[in-house]
Amino acid sequence: MSETNTPAPAAQPTAQRALAAPMGLFVYIILYGGMTVLAGVVAFKQVQLWPSNLAVEAGIFPFLLLVVITSTIAQLYGQKLANRLIWVGFTPLAISALLIYLVLSLPASSEMLEFRSVDLAAFETVLGQTPRILMAGPAAYITSLLLNVWIFSRLRGEGDATTVGLMIRGAIASALSQALDSIIFVTLAFYGEFDITNLLIGQVLAKVTLSLVLVPFLITGGVKLAQWLDTREVAAG
Repeated sequence: MSETNTPAPAAQPTAQRALAAPMGLFVYIILYGGMTVLAGVVAFKQVQLWPSNLAVEAGIFPFLLLVVITSTIAQLYGQKLANRLIWVGFTPLAISALLIYLVLSLPASSEMLEFRSVDLAAFETVLGQTPRILMAGPAAYITSLLLNVWIFSRLRGEGDATTVGLMIRGAIASALSQALDSIIFVTLAFYGEFDITNLLIGQVLAKVTLSLVLVPFLITGGVKLAQWLDTREVAAG
């Protein structure tokens, strides 16, 4: 009797489900994982928001993309899936933290110690964050993103699919969640080390300003891009 190459019955539903995932959702999930890792790295630098004197850590930019991605997924694929992605987002955060700890623990090469000591010091300064900051980041991340998705979904009315409505909901949800993000992160990371009042006020104002200015347009573009990717996939299939 000849053997057949028919897949096992249990494997077929899994493959079918993978192929059935919308392209927009697939692309945003990949992008989401990258942004969770990048946000913690670029946050080391503080940038000034021209033309004001407000300063904000640069991690706000990839973090706003996380807000846009989760809001887009909630809009097109459901709040439950968006919340699940936020929780799963801890995976790349945890793995990157472990890898960073491993790399910092390993001894530098003799060539780097001799000829690139300045680069080594800068590398260790950027990635060697204090335990309080490492704990504050994930705490602010999970709380603010879940709040963003909840507010964004709650503000959605029956049949609300207008661009203006999408922009307003995105701006409100992002502004409120980013204010909470600043309060949690600054308090957990720096409270007791110095007076955090000015830093806290500045961070809240800066993040709320960016949310109101950027998110309405980013989320509109994010939804349209996901819809275009899904439509293109259907047409190609």
